[in-house]
Amino acid sequence: MKGKTFTSAIVAFPPGASALPHRHGQAFVYAHVLEGTVRSKLDDKPVITYHQGENWGEQPGAHHVLTENASRTKPAKILVVFVSDTGAKLKVEDPKS
Repeated sequence: MKGKTFTSAIVAFPPGASALPHRHGQAFVYAHVLEGTVRSKLDDKPVITYHQGENWGEQPGAHHVLTENASRTKPAKILVVFVSDTGAKLKVEDPKS
């Protein structure tokens, strides 16, 4: 689609690692667990645990409150696919309080 960009990335989480709360602007996001187990929480929804082979989607503007490797001993890896406005930032971390 004109004006849109398709971007993919593999995100590795060492054992016990987590990402800071963030948003993906106005991008549509698809995440697929390639390895391990990942916990995710969007907006005010409950925390969901995803295992290898499972996936989730995020609507534009969703607040990704929690993304973490559920294991303290094994790594986790996810494939993330974004459909965004061309040139837009793909990740914006919450401001520090």
